[in-house]
Amino acid sequence: MPHAHWQKPVQVTFGNLGTEAVSGPSEALAVLADRWPELKGPHFVKARSVCRAALDGRKTPEEARQQFEQAVSEAQMHVN
Repeated sequence: MPHAHWQKPVQVTFGNLGTEAVSGPSEALAVLADRWPELKGPHFVKARSVCRAALDGRKTPEEARQQFEQAVSEAQMHVN
């Protein structure tokens, strides 16, 4: 399920760097690994885990989306 997509992409704002639409757990993992700010709290850790589980079929893509949104909130980044 590596190409699983969410029903609605998550718009994440990276301050002055602009906004990015994240449309699935694979893209979310890339953002968490490559573009995340220094703050890496418990929601960040859980988002990585749930996104991996969604790619393996152990969680749904929508469960990954919910956890990714919580990580974005934890990092005080804007979610649409």
